[in-house]
Amino acid sequence: MEKPKVLFVQQEIMPYLKETHMSHIGRYLPQGIQERKKEIRTFMPRFGSINERRNQLHEVIRLSGMNLVIDNTDHPLIIKVASIQSARMQIYFIDNEDFFQRKFTLTNKAGKHFEDNDERAIFFTRGVIETVKKLGWAPDLVHCNGWFTALMPFYLKEVLKDNPMFSDAKVIYSIYDDGFPGSLPAEMPKKMKTKGVDAATLSKYADPTFLNISKIAVDYADGLIFGDESIDPELEKYARDSGKPLLEYQGKDTYLDAYNDFYDEVMVNESVLEQ
Repeated sequence: MEKPKVLFVQQEIMPYLKETHMSHIGRYLPQGIQERKKEIRTFMPRFGSINERRNQLHEVIRLSGMNLVIDNTDHPLIIKVASIQSARMQIYFIDNEDFFQRKFTLTNKAGKHFEDNDERAIFFTRGVIETVKKLGWAPDLVHCNGWFTALMPFYLKEVLKDNPMFSDAKVIYSIYDDGFPGSLPAEMPKKMKTKGVDAATLSKYADPTFLNISKIAVDYADGLIFGDESIDPELEKYARDSGKPLLEYQGKDTYLDAYNDFYDEVMVNESVLEQ
């Protein structure tokens, strides 16, 4: 029997970024799931604050070289990889000079969110998808962590619904207390325009606040996890009211087994429903 394949799409992973609850999960969850006999791949953005030399990142030439077009502009996709030797685990990094060379993650030195975070999130999402295609590695389950990954459920369920590599994949979205003020640019739906998805569907993103893009991620997910002890009350209610399988917040001592069991539940539940 084949091992279930789990794709981790992470906003943060330590030690590449400073330790937070989310980056701790990003580091130890894939390792724990791998140790529980599942096959894994893990992706994160190659934010400019990551020290490439210290962390021994190197470009994977065979995976790089594609251009992704966003808003009529070509952006070269560069794939880098690093190994966490103690975990026997590789991390894939999505890189691009326009989006990920600045020495910060999602906010500038003054703490203001970058105005192109919408394009950066689109590029990251599409970059993960294209790289997984090149790897020829069809995931059974995709786990997205952090708002920067919130477009992935939409892409998997709308854009890739007829792609045999992704059409059966289940999606889990972890909701964190990582909101941003205001809104991403109103032109976001135009930038997400892609073959096979009509303007009416994209219009969901016409008001891309943290709350709204998170709610859309909830709509497209097959399962939900509360990644932080405290999250936006309106978003919490929306998630609970969705009727989707939901895993409550788990502490550091319990989350590995709880997440692993939840993955199995979501994969089994969905396959039973489809019969």
